[in-house]
Amino acid sequence: MRRFRVALGQINATVGDIEGNVRLIVRGIERARALGCSLVAFPELAITGYPPEDLLFKPAFIEANLRALDAVTQASRGLAVIVGFVDKRDDIFNAAAVLHDGRRAGVYHKQYLPNYGVFDENRYFQAGTETPVFVTGETTFAVNVCEDIWYPAGPTALQALAGAELGVNINGSPVYAGKAHFREQMISTRALDDQVCVAYVNMVGGQDELVFDGASLIVNERGEVVARGLAFEEDFVVADLDLEAVFRARLHDSRRRKEKLRVCDESARISLPALPALEAPALPPREVGAPTHVEEVFGALVLGTRDYVQKNRFKRVVIGLSGGIDSSLVAAVAVEALGRDNVAGVGMPSTFSSAGTRRDAQRLAQNLGIEFLTIPITPLLNAYKRALGKAFKGLKEDVTEENIQARIRGNLLMALSNKFGWLVLTTGNKSEYSVGYTTLYGDMAGGFAGIKDVPKMLVYEIARHVNARAGRPVIPETVFTRAPSAELRPNQTDQDTLPPYPQLDQILEGYVEQDQGVNDLIARGFPADTVRRVVSMVDSNEYKRRQAPIGVKITPRAFGRDWRPPIVNRFRES
Repeated sequence: MRRFRVALGQINATVGDIEGNVRLIVRGIERARALGCSLVAFPELAITGYPPEDLLFKPAFIEANLRALDAVTQASRGLAVIVGFVDKRDDIFNAAAVLHDGRRAGVYHKQYLPNYGVFDENRYFQAGTETPVFVTGETTFAVNVCEDIWYPAGPTALQALAGAELGVNINGSPVYAGKAHFREQMISTRALDDQVCVAYVNMVGGQDELVFDGASLIVNERGEVVARGLAFEEDFVVADLDLEAVFRARLHDSRRRKEKLRVCDESARISLPALPALEAPALPPREVGAPTHVEEVFGALVLGTRDYVQKNRFKRVVIGLSGGIDSSLVAAVAVEALGRDNVAGVGMPSTFSSAGTRRDAQRLAQNLGIEFLTIPITPLLNAYKRALGKAFKGLKEDVTEENIQARIRGNLLMALSNKFGWLVLTTGNKSEYSVGYTTLYGDMAGGFAGIKDVPKMLVYEIARHVNARAGRPVIPETVFTRAPSAELRPNQTDQDTLPPYPQLDQILEGYVEQDQGVNDLIARGFPADTVRRVVSMVDSNEYKRRQAPIGVKITPRAFGRDWRPPIVNRFRES
């Protein structure tokens, strides 16, 4: 057995915190050296944080990143280190540095620059063209970056044909529900097809609306997962690979002999001195299971909320607690993310607030152990009505007065935010944001919309998960069984205005996430009038969504950077 010990530093880098990111990287190098690793890899753009976006237009930012790479290089003595950074030549490149025993041995430039969904890398980077492999002692390894591994005939395949036994892929791969499973299948397929071991390191953490789940992988030449990193937590993944097994597998594959003819001159071979053998005691067993669908979404919400709050240097958040399912879930996520001492809830009852919702809001706060304030809004509503009495004379009350209540509540929460430095977490879900069932400058007022991308029915599932994790009804049972209501007029329910949520969520998934048109949805069996009404509501409320705070992305297409219809837009499907 020709054993090669590889480590993956699954770190939570912060965009722009170059010094802090370097400390995380150097700490990981020291840990790898202590464990007798021959190679340790860190995520895509680990030095700068990912994605740095328009910071890349600042020459000072690029130069600071290059100086940081020098510091990491000095720390790499005794092993090989792969780390993501911004390379500067005649242009800038999304790059992986290959460091070897205290010197820079080579650089790989990302070739496939994603420019879809949440990605916009063509705006910033030049694509690379070279696919080098590195030879140290008896081991041949190669490096590429994130998107490169998704192409069956891409750099991984070429580098394997050029002799690479181990392919290291460094990533900033944001998660959405179900992506981790799909990603693992892809990596296993790539390893098996190319008969190469794959070390896939992914960053972890939240950056604006994106969440990176970690879940790094080490896969052998048979496509079997040898080691898996934790999801939604920093981790250090170490595994021993038998590279002689790669050679044995390739002896039986005549296809490689024919394919090698077309790549013999395409990949440069960079020879490096053999590293001294390090003492490497046997690794302890490591079993990390993949999270379920609901666990994955909950983990993303918690991590995304925590990092947005803490990386922006807020200490405390405040949430308007209505006694409904949405605000209950946001509060539970906030407590999990930040601790109960850093969460405050505010009940803002009106004459339309039922005794049940008032009681459930208080009970939720008590169950979570958070501070709870009560600020009645009826006196303020009456003051608004008096102030507007002359202007509204002779007109019946309608949705205007309903929205005034929501805006009073938003005003109160923002006052608490200003006075105490608390970040306001809004409580709207994806179903509501989709169709405009939200109040601009009311319940949309705040700094972070934690469940903005969570459909209503999934809100209920995650809330059940909260109670199951706790082993007790943290969220009161009556919150689940009561009909959803904004409680802005007598006997109001959401279904007075909207289709039933199970039906609405399916239509929205088809229209927003799958680009299904009106006729497609009708063909699926949804009522034609309902489809046309829902689609019209989605199309006409883009102006509101553009003014909403960002929130955690958990679906394949969230409102924000991967949903970009023009606001001024007269196209409508018949």
